[in-house]
Amino acid sequence: MASGIEKEIMFSDEELREMSGVKRGGDYIEVTCGCTSHRYGDAVGRLRVFINGDLEITCECTPGCNEDKLTPAAFEKHSGRETARKWKNNVWVIVNGEKVPLSKTVLLKYYSQASKYANGSHRSCNGRVSHRDEFVCCNKCKKKRRFRLRTKEECRIHHDALADPNWKCADLPFDKITCDDDEERASRWVYRGCTRSPTCKGCTSCVCFGCEICRFSDCSCQTCIDFTRNAKA
Repeated sequence: MASGIEKEIMFSDEELREMSGVKRGGDYIEVTCGCTSHRYGDAVGRLRVFINGDLEITCECTPGCNEDKLTPAAFEKHSGRETARKWKNNVWVIVNGEKVPLSKTVLLKYYSQASKYANGSHRSCNGRVSHRDEFVCCNKCKKKRRFRLRTKEECRIHHDALADPNWKCADLPFDKITCDDDEERASRWVYRGCTRSPTCKGCTSCVCFGCEICRFSDCSCQTCIDFTRNAKA
């Protein structure tokens, strides 16, 4: 998962030394995890912690289970845990042979940083949450169209366009353009509206990991469902 943010060494060897199943990837680390149901027992999986704050779990509860890229909240529910919606305490990793809740490990460091940026620190100089411009490609003419994400309404328009595989230029509600209109010059694509640097390739000032402006409680997509659920956790 390329987040556009400069890579750094994720966690020291000392921090991960006693954890079971540690593997390092390009922008993530992976460890053995699980969630315990009093009725069904332990559901075991592989947790990936990405540098951009994302958490993904591949379930290995049974040999035939094909559930992967689950959020911790979705994994908690899949495991049959009776007291769900508390994934930070219910999902565990093995440290020194003991089950330790995620909330008591270093593994939520990047998730917590992402949440902090989404809930206040991720703001422009005027105090508002900042989102850089994004592009969506028309399914008909294949031209890239710019979306400015300054308001919740604009974020919703982009969100819905991104989710629509048949999105086309004529669907833009504000800019009345058609597939016959020229595409924005490629030399302009680098200007994405970052308040820190005009040609920024992605930083914590303009890359949002999810906030109340760009996530929607009435949307049925998994991204919005997970954000709403995790915000209540």
